[in-house]
Amino acid sequence: MIARPPRKFEDLVVGEERTSDWRTVTTDEIVAFAREHDPQWFHSDVEAAKQSVFGEVIASGVQLLAIWRQLDHTINSDVDFVCGIGFDDYRMKRALRGGDRVRVSSRILTLTPSTSRSDRGTAITAYEMVNDDGQTILSFKSINLVHRRAG
Repeated sequence: MIARPPRKFEDLVVGEERTSDWRTVTTDEIVAFAREHDPQWFHSDVEAAKQSVFGEVIASGVQLLAIWRQLDHTINSDVDFVCGIGFDDYRMKRALRGGDRVRVSSRILTLTPSTSRSDRGTAITAYEMVNDDGQTILSFKSINLVHRRAG
């Protein structure tokens, strides 16, 4: 049996911030992901993408979320989430290109105990993915249900 993460709703603090390590994204990774999941030509074809407004292949929005999720797990996997229930204010602010280094930061904005289920609460967390020039690639608010302690 897999152990549940230790941090419950009651352990979270509004304003708490966490930041992941850096991760380098390669052109080959962008192309492979796009060919499997989002085969737009400016994501999946290096030669054709030279004619796009970006001048090269860029990661798709779906891949940005996949990278965010991987990095988020490195900083928030100790939280006992029930599940995510939505995103607000999802913005892709810059293209993610091969060779870019990115990291993710999270900041808890609000914590609201459920009024209908005593075993959970809602946490709204602001996320940002930045490159090593400090430019924001992706930002959004994630709405998640988090397990509470019994009793």
